Amino acid sequence: MTEATENLEGTALIAPSSTEHPLYDTIVEACRTVYDPEIPVNIYDLGLIYTIDINDENEVHVIMTLTAPGCPVAGEMPGWVADAVEPLPGVKQVDVEMTFEPQWGMDMMSDEARLELGFM
Repeated sequence: MTEATENLEGTALIAPSSTEHPLYDTIVEACRTVYDPEIPVNIYDLGLIYTIDINDENEVHVIMTLTAPGCPVAGEMPGWVADAVEPLPGVKQVDVEMTFEPQWGMDMMSDEARLELGFM
């Protein structure tokens, strides 16, 4: 599985997702069922899911972050994501990795999330 790589300036980049894989959209929808308990928006639209990598054996590797490193559910949220994705038809296994590089920012939210939270 790929990890976030670094560019020449040393800034962490987000690894690309397997957007062409037939399971990708279903996995995104499953991620949209998981919510940060402190924010009434799903974690996908918040921009907390950095990468969804799906290999040829339908093994899913999710790289995600939190709104803040001290988030009270930091230890639980990766399990919530795995529990949402693993039962999907065709998914062989799920591995959820937590990262804080790059650090999450409000600019990573979707327009829907910004609208929901009153930022638009």
